[in-house]
Amino acid sequence: MLKFFRNLLVSVCFIGYFPIASGTLTSIFTAALYFFLIPPLSAAGNLLLIGILLVASLIFVPIIKSAERDLGHDSRKITIDELIGFCFAVMFLPHTLMVFIYALVLFRVFDIIKPTPINQLQKLPHGWGVLADDIAAGICSNIIIQILLIIFPQFF
Repeated sequence: MLKFFRNLLVSVCFIGYFPIASGTLTSIFTAALYFFLIPPLSAAGNLLLIGILLVASLIFVPIIKSAERDLGHDSRKITIDELIGFCFAVMFLPHTLMVFIYALVLFRVFDIIKPTPINQLQKLPHGWGVLADDIAAGICSNIIIQILLIIFPQFF
């Protein structure tokens, strides 16, 4: 019973068990939930969300480590990292559909390609690497969108 709930959490309601593009599907699910259910946040709200996500990450590291024993190292079924990483991708950004689309695309590109130093973070042990590379992918996506918003505001 505990494994069932653990797997429910780490696979984001079993989306991770979908045989194709489970990380992308979890990211799309997260984008939709965030866009429709979380109202635009103030700077203080975004700082609070960062704190919540960091605490959640600390809680999930041992859960991910446990799941990896059964599902395999950085298993495709473990997609909670996409949920947390995507939230970092949209923090402090306007709450618009175009921002979420750009964030989704950039986040998935960074998460799939894993340019240096993101690929180095993936090598961290004990579940840390599973989360750290997605958080970094989310932060990189966010920085690029922040820059694009300044240079090309008409695209948002």
